[in-house]
Amino acid sequence: MRSTSPFRVLWGANALSNLADGLVFVSLPLVAAGLTDDPRLVAGLATTYALVRLVVALPVGVHVDRLDRRTLLVVANALRGVAVLGLAVSLHTGAGSLVVLYGVMAVVGVLESAADGAAVAVLPSLVPRGGLDRANARIAGTQLVADEFVGPPLGGILFALAVAAPVAATGGLWLAAGALALALPRGSPAAPPAHGPRASVVREAAEGVRWLARHRVVGALALLGGLASAGYMLPFSVLVLFARERLGLDAAGYGVLLAASALGGLAGSALAAPLRSRLGSRWTITAALALGCASLAGLAVTRDPVVAGILLALYILHAVVWGICAASLRQRRVPDALLGRVGAAGRVLSLLGLAVGSALGGAAATAGIAVPTVAGAAVFAACAVVAVVTLRGSDADALPEPPPGPV
Repeated sequence: MRSTSPFRVLWGANALSNLADGLVFVSLPLVAAGLTDDPRLVAGLATTYALVRLVVALPVGVHVDRLDRRTLLVVANALRGVAVLGLAVSLHTGAGSLVVLYGVMAVVGVLESAADGAAVAVLPSLVPRGGLDRANARIAGTQLVADEFVGPPLGGILFALAVAAPVAATGGLWLAAGALALALPRGSPAAPPAHGPRASVVREAAEGVRWLARHRVVGALALLGGLASAGYMLPFSVLVLFARERLGLDAAGYGVLLAASALGGLAGSALAAPLRSRLGSRWTITAALALGCASLAGLAVTRDPVVAGILLALYILHAVVWGICAASLRQRRVPDALLGRVGAAGRVLSLLGLAVGSALGGAAATAGIAVPTVAGAAVFAACAVVAVVTLRGSDADALPEPPPGPV
């Protein structure tokens, strides 16, 4: 891959944004817990975030294709920073409330959808098509370090100093990410129709959905994304209970278990590009999904925390490899003018999979704490079969190599 300066800019902006995400993961639930003792209201923060992202996914995808993607990255990150800094000021002055917190979380959900969609869509214009695997792997590896290893402990330390401290740091990081994104090359939005006004947001979103439904390979990736999301949430929605009841771990042990599992993700980010180069997309994705099945099957029968940590690391390794290969394959196959809308349509399936898997995981756990893990293994076995059948010819690029330059 040519390590072009624009890619390094995008990589750096993503790193700052991911670190902010890691701080938010810890700080906002702690802020909520300081404002209310009702667990439903604390949990509702995450529910609000998920529902907002689901509702806005398709219209945001339309605007990712309509607007200059560099500008969208800059504005989305800057506005996230301003919103969160406003929350920090309200907390510092004693004016903070659950209403303000929920409102900020909803705003962050909308803007994160825009920033993520623009970042994924702009990447193919910054690196050659053959370098997408390595570019996505670098971004994924940095995201893991920021989200799992640096952001959460840093957020906890800052929260101990002052309630508003991690919130203010988060806002500053998002503002810095927006400022850095200014160094990306400007592009031009898709040209409006030659005759008559531009189509409505609904019609343009539907165009992306129809394209996805008609394309065998990219449509299969979206289906796999939805199924894999459900398979992931089946066991992970109750993993904290599994760790306590099945593995005998306390809160500290659970934290160590999650940290150990994240190490598998770092290995996956290093292995994804070489594996795809050697095996091709179809067999790399299939092998990764099969590993997801095997790791969950092993987790369902073990009671040893060390073995469970290794198996979870293998599971996260599979998820990162599959995710990198799927993202690169989608970026190579989808026309530039549809990247935002097609990506958003696939994201809707993934978000629905997360919701369904979470609900089913909680229900299945009433029959036995290992039942959701067994069910998750079964889902990933089905995913591996679907990948073998549907991803034939996935490495034959359907689109010509685009010339270097802005979107």
